[in-house]
Amino acid sequence: MYRVFEALDELVTIVEEARGVPMTSSCVVPRGDVLELLDDVRDALPQEVDDAQDVLDKRDELIDKARAESDAMVNGARAEADTTLTEATEEAQRMLEDARARAEQIMADAHAEAERMIAAGQAEYQNLVERSRAESERMIEAGRAGYERAIEDGRHEQARLVSQTEVVQAAHAESARIVDEAHAEADRQRADCDAYVDGKLAEFSELLSTTLRTVDSGRNHLRTPPGMSSRTPLYDFQP
Repeated sequence: MYRVFEALDELVTIVEEARGVPMTSSCVVPRGDVLELLDDVRDALPQEVDDAQDVLDKRDELIDKARAESDAMVNGARAEADTTLTEATEEAQRMLEDARARAEQIMADAHAEAERMIAAGQAEYQNLVERSRAESERMIEAGRAGYERAIEDGRHEQARLVSQTEVVQAAHAESARIVDEAHAEADRQRADCDAYVDGKLAEFSELLSTTLRTVDSGRNHLRTPPGMSSRTPLYDFQP
């Protein structure tokens, strides 16, 4: 191909430097030199054309080979992507099942703990009610006994004073005072009993509130979306 371009350049030079024919645009060129250069071009062209055809054939072969390799790579990448997608789907399903199993276990544990705490609270409440009832009855009985003793003492004192005519009025007054004090003592003991029972019931109310807060905390923990980390303790029971 280089010889063809060289011969063509020489032909152009010969034509440009040729002597012109007067009164025309023609020129006089050396026939032998031109024919020799044309022979060189004619001899060189078939070889150059064959070389170019070889290059084109090799280009097509390389293109076909590259296309085949590209198709193989695409198919391999597609197969690998399908495999990866299948594995990822299976792994996601397994993780979902594990999370569901853990959530169900946590729910079961929370229900069991809540039932245990409620049962313990009910037992404590029943025990507290029984103790309060026993204490109330004891205090009422003590107040009744004190009241009766005070009444009896007042009656004895009244009878003793009545027997003394000079102090009858004073005896009546003292008797009335003793009776009033007995009534006041009975009222005080009854008020103390009511305050004691009210205090015990307030303690049990606080225990139930703590139990409900613990159950709510467990439920909030169960409602935490998967993938998120929660540091809130499941139970916060403080008796």
